[in-house]
Amino acid sequence: MAAWDLSVSVEELGPDAPPLKISVTSDLHIGGVILKVVEKSQIKQDWSDHALWWEQKQQWLLKPSWTLDKCGIHADARLCLTPQHKPLRLLLPSGVTLRLRACFSSPVFRCVTGLCKLLNIRRPEELSLLWPVEEKKKKKDKDVEEELYDITRAPLPSSIIPKLANGMPAFFAETPETEAVYKMLAVSQPAPAPETIAKLYRSTNITEKAHINSRWLDSSRSLLQQGVKENDKLLLRFKYYTFHDISPQADAVRLTQLYEQARWAILLEEIECTEEEMMVFAALQYHIGKVSLTEQFVASCPAMDDLDSALQCLEVKMEGESSADDMLETMTAPELHDYLKIFRPKRLTLKGYKQYWFTFKDTTISYFKSKEESCKEPIQQMNLKGCEVAPDVSVAGQKFCIRLLIPGPEGMNEVYLRCEHEQQYSRWMAACRLASKGKTLADSSFSSEVQSIQSFLAMQKTTPSTNAAQTDESINTHSLVSPRYQKKYKPKQLTPRILEAYQNVAQLSLTDAIQKFLQIWQALPDFGLSYIVVRFKGCRKDEVLGIANNRLIRIDLSVGDVVKTWRYNTMRQWNVNWDIKQVAIEFDGNVNIAFSCVTADCKIVHEYIGGYIFMSTRSREQSNTLNEELFHKLTGGHEAL
Repeated sequence: MAAWDLSVSVEELGPDAPPLKISVTSDLHIGGVILKVVEKSQIKQDWSDHALWWEQKQQWLLKPSWTLDKCGIHADARLCLTPQHKPLRLLLPSGVTLRLRACFSSPVFRCVTGLCKLLNIRRPEELSLLWPVEEKKKKKDKDVEEELYDITRAPLPSSIIPKLANGMPAFFAETPETEAVYKMLAVSQPAPAPETIAKLYRSTNITEKAHINSRWLDSSRSLLQQGVKENDKLLLRFKYYTFHDISPQADAVRLTQLYEQARWAILLEEIECTEEEMMVFAALQYHIGKVSLTEQFVASCPAMDDLDSALQCLEVKMEGESSADDMLETMTAPELHDYLKIFRPKRLTLKGYKQYWFTFKDTTISYFKSKEESCKEPIQQMNLKGCEVAPDVSVAGQKFCIRLLIPGPEGMNEVYLRCEHEQQYSRWMAACRLASKGKTLADSSFSSEVQSIQSFLAMQKTTPSTNAAQTDESINTHSLVSPRYQKKYKPKQLTPRILEAYQNVAQLSLTDAIQKFLQIWQALPDFGLSYIVVRFKGCRKDEVLGIANNRLIRIDLSVGDVVKTWRYNTMRQWNVNWDIKQVAIEFDGNVNIAFSCVTADCKIVHEYIGGYIFMSTRSREQSNTLNEELFHKLTGGHEAL
């Protein structure tokens, strides 16, 4: 075969060095090309991490046994021999920026898995990388050097990373500096100064929130293919809001970073919450900040972990071995009955609640004129499967309402139920939440749901202020509540309210306080919604699509109201037409929807839906193995097929 010249530039020779010309034949394999280039460069070093990057095609040549002919490489190809792992600046949810080596040649999904392995974050499939918001530089702003913590000397994520008994990767223990970095990852950091918070990017409306989701990187392509360069800055964030198998012993870094992401979502008003909820969040942050200075996360011991899991299995078995009487009891499904008040807000009417006799059976609420008429036909039945449930509560004002958005043929029907007291509210709210997920009152999680609602209500109760609240502790209220409440109240008004709520949480340990914070965050109505601006087929105006872990929500952009909800468990299939960039989804009952994306690429929507379906396939048994192939099948674009 005829020999021809191939030009390959070598990164180590410097940016201005001319490319090396080597003589090759078409049947030479990629490994042979690298060997010839290395010999010609005359640089003695470890080349094991290097690979060839084909500039025109924007792709890596990672199969050393493939020939040039098979790869389709001719004399006009511009190749570059470059390391596969390059330094990257990574901004974590807690605001800490690390400089570390990331894999630029494997898909982002595998790159994130490597980064999480390095930082000891389990369940890496829940996280992903996104571009930061471009900051507008003012002329008077001097270039402030951001604090960077360099851990580029850590072993490559592809290698085996030894861990110490407490789960900390061994290389963090090598120097006091790296150990301090690990502590910063695993322990909540004190809030920055109010001036720093004021400079942080805040999305003011739903469209701006949607723009954030247009910045996610594509999980099935590599960093270099997406224009990421050496030393670029990327954000590592939790993308999928389904947190599988959290264990405080093994998940110090994961729990802390998750708490930080939740805390900043609340402080920067990315998620709505009521004033009473904000005071509880503020009290928990204050408590966590205080306890973080003294108490450390409990380091886990492998033997104790084994004992814990053995006890859990035993508990499950013991639960399973119930007596025949219990079996009979559970076979007759439990029900709720009570007098409640109902209100249906029709436009232009004043709020008027009417009292009826309500029964809750399976996932359906029925109501009658009175208890005596409950044997007759109900006035109305409402099936709550697939509905939206939100609390409308003011503990101080003794208002305990449940807001339901029930899917109907024309859209969502809004209904308010008003309970008399918190015990009644806790039971009915728990029942509504379970029913919206298709679970009945017989479900084992009913009692724990009731308890968690009651404990949250107890936190919002204000006790007559004792001496503890009187002592004027200096609280930096600016770093505990969102700007809206800073404008509404003066610090001296906020301080006693936060300290009052603090008394209800002051006994919690650090881990319990963080888990309680996450639990309340997860109970917020808008929790876990990622917004994308879309244009539905046949419509003339833009609308918003909210993507959650179990449903899609259509939102009116002008009013912000939920128009319709579709559950994933009724989804038959979804398709993407990559040419016209349109997503089409088919649900049970011949329901078809199609939309094009306005603020983000349709690959992002496709990846969200496929990603959430992938998350739901995980089980506790196969907890440590990740089916990467299945993830790419569900989320990959047309390149993946």
